Amino acid sequence: MKKRPKRKATITKSKNKVMTKSNSKLDSNKLGLILGIFAALLHAVWAITVFLGLAQSFLDWIFPIHFLNSIYSVQGFDLLTALMLIIMAFVGGYVMGLVLGIFWNLLNK
Repeated sequence: MKKRPKRKATITKSKNKVMTKSNSKLDSNKLGLILGIFAALLHAVWAITVFLGLAQSFLDWIFPIHFLNSIYSVQGFDLLTALMLIIMAFVGGYVMGLVLGIFWNLLNK
């Protein structure tokens, strides 16, 4: 049986990276976009749950398994409120990612 030659690990370079290997700097803008989109998607799922009428059932299930009493009740769905929720979640996630990236880069100089 022939022995296979060992392969050397190669690192490919790409322009669309959040983190580069050379100086381990984060692209703060890209990190902000990633966290903003993630937060917006989570809140869009919540808005859809409210629209479908499943949100109160979810709260009634999730609070007791955390040993909590629910004092909250879900309001009726409003499209404008849902859009504001999703937009504000994106903005908050973006700012958090931007600040995290800036601090990361400052600490890794």
